[in-house]
Amino acid sequence: IVMVFYGRNGKSNPVSMENEVEHQTKNQITYDIHLPSDLGMLYKVRLGLQSLENNISQLSLRHFKIQNTSTLDTFSLTINKTLPLSPNGDRWVEFPIQWPLKEALSVVTYHLTVFSRNILNESNLVHMTACIYGTHGDTGDRSLLQSLQNVQQREKNESFIVIMDAVDLGELEKIVLLISSKTDCKLDIKKFHVQEAAKEHPIYVFEVNEEFSVNANKPKIKREIPGSFVIRGEKQKNDTHNNLNKEGSQVKNLTEYTIKVYTGDKRGAGTDANVHIILFGDEDKSEVFQLSQSLEHQNPFERGKVDTFKIKTKKLGSLRSIEIGHDGKGFASGWFLEKVEITDAARNSVHCFKCNRSVDQSIITPYMLFSF
Repeated sequence: IVMVFYGRNGKSNPVSMENEVEHQTKNQITYDIHLPSDLGMLYKVRLGLQSLENNISQLSLRHFKIQNTSTLDTFSLTINKTLPLSPNGDRWVEFPIQWPLKEALSVVTYHLTVFSRNILNESNLVHMTACIYGTHGDTGDRSLLQSLQNVQQREKNESFIVIMDAVDLGELEKIVLLISSKTDCKLDIKKFHVQEAAKEHPIYVFEVNEEFSVNANKPKIKREIPGSFVIRGEKQKNDTHNNLNKEGSQVKNLTEYTIKVYTGDKRGAGTDANVHIILFGDEDKSEVFQLSQSLEHQNPFERGKVDTFKIKTKKLGSLRSIEIGHDGKGFASGWFLEKVEITDAARNSVHCFKCNRSVDQSIITPYMLFSF
C-alpha cells in the first residue's frame, strides 16, 4: 500500500505503508507518518497498490481517518471500495480531505480518450501510463491499457476511453506520458481528449502526433504534452469566440525543439540532480520542462557526455535566452555545464548557449540565465 499526500504548497513523495505500522487489529491498521512541514494544509490523499502485477490480492477499503497530532484536527471518511476498482482496472483511489471550517474539493470522474493507430495490437506487451496535471494538482501515473472502455476501430485508426476518478484537477494543463514494452515496437499516438464524465464540455485536447519507437532493453519513454486547445460548449463559445479561435490556432503554432546538453569533461562534472529548462523567445516563454529522458543515455548528465532531449511547446518566436538549473537532489548534485545547443525545427536554426561553469545548487538559485 502506498499513499501520496497533497498540501496547498506541494505534495509528498510516495509513502510506503510497509514500515509505518504503529498498531494493528483484525480490521484496522494505524500508521504513524511524518510529512514535510512545508506541504501546507493537506487537501487530498491518493491511496493505492504500487505493484503492477496481475496476481496481487485485492484490498478492501472501508474507512479512512487522519489526525494532525499537533492540532488534533481530525478528518474521517467512509470509502467502501475495493482495489483494483475492476478486475483489470485502476489501482488507485483519491479523496479530498475536509478540515474544520475549510471547504473541500469534490471527486470527479474523468474520461481520457486515446486516439491512435496500433496501440491495441500491442496492448498485452506494452505498459503505458498518463499523469494529468491541472491547477489543483495531478492524478499520478494511471494505467491506460488495463481497463479500456468504448473501443472503436476504423481501418487503421482506433480510439478508446480510460476512466479515472480524481479529486477535481481544476483547469487542465498538461499530460506526462510514460511508455515501456516487453518487446521492440512502434506506437503511433495522435492525441488525447480529457473531459469530465458528467459534462459534454469543456474538452481538453492534447495533440501528440508522434510515432514512438519503444525498445525493450531501454528505460521508459517519457513525454510531457502541453495542452493544445479547449473545446467549449455553445454557451461558452458565445462568450469566448475570439479566445477559442486563438486557442484552436495553437495546434499549428506548436514547435519542436531539440535540446543538446553538454556536460563538461572534468572531475565531478556530472550530476544526479533533476535538471530543468525554460526557453525564452522574443514572443513568449515556454513552461518548465524536466530534462529526464535522454535519447542517448539511461543516466543523463554524466561527465563528458552529450544528452539530447526533444520538447514541444507553443510558438516562442526567435530564441533569446534560457533558464537552466537543477534541484540539488541526489548524492552528486554539483554539475559543470559546458553549453546547451537548441535546434528550432520550425525555423531550421541552431542556438548555442555557452556556460562553461559549475551549476551548484548550494551557491545559486534553482535556475541560471544565459543570454544568447
